[in-house]
Amino acid sequence: MTGILRKTYLLFIFFIVLPACYSQQPSMQQKDSLKFNNKIVPDTIWREAYVALSHYPELKDTPIEFRFKKNIKKSFMQAQPKLGGLFKKKENRSYLILINEEFSIEDEKLDISMVPSEVLIGWIGHELGHIMDYRDRSALGLIWFGLKYITSDNYIREAERAADTYAVNHGLGEQIIATKDFILNHSRLSDIYKARIEDLYLSQEEIMVLIDEIHEETTH
Repeated sequence: MTGILRKTYLLFIFFIVLPACYSQQPSMQQKDSLKFNNKIVPDTIWREAYVALSHYPELKDTPIEFRFKKNIKKSFMQAQPKLGGLFKKKENRSYLILINEEFSIEDEKLDISMVPSEVLIGWIGHELGHIMDYRDRSALGLIWFGLKYITSDNYIREAERAADTYAVNHGLGEQIIATKDFILNHSRLSDIYKARIEDLYLSQEEIMVLIDEIHEETTH
């Protein structure tokens, strides 16, 4: 398969095949106590989702579905636009956050029940940062984003650091640090995976700098 054909195939899988498969699963009922419009959240994480969403008032009316999935490769969570809304106006798009029920990295497994609440809030906050990034892009811009994301580590780094920055700027700095600490100091995760996290995401030191900058801005 040539390079161009391979990229086209990967893009097709990322934006069309995967969302189409997920849409066949039954939706969960929205929690009445989750005081945001157009959100579908599993019972087991609705409290963490509520806290994370409360930091993103811009997403109050944005349709977002949180859904468990059994095998998301190389990731615990993944945010993406839903196929049906991709070519709608930006303000009318809907989004999907997929969550691994059991996270496997090189034969090591983490169940979601093993993840502390603060860490889950940070993880969800990071994925909501991706949605903040997506909502300002055109349909063609999102397709181009998907193509670059699956073919370039440099672009993955740019996108993941942008999502971290959104989360920190929305008051989730401490939770993002807790997430990094959980990953980097968790003995069951491999050094290869930890090195990837250190390479692609903001470091704890960079997050602290952002937190200090925000504090300075709010006190002047």
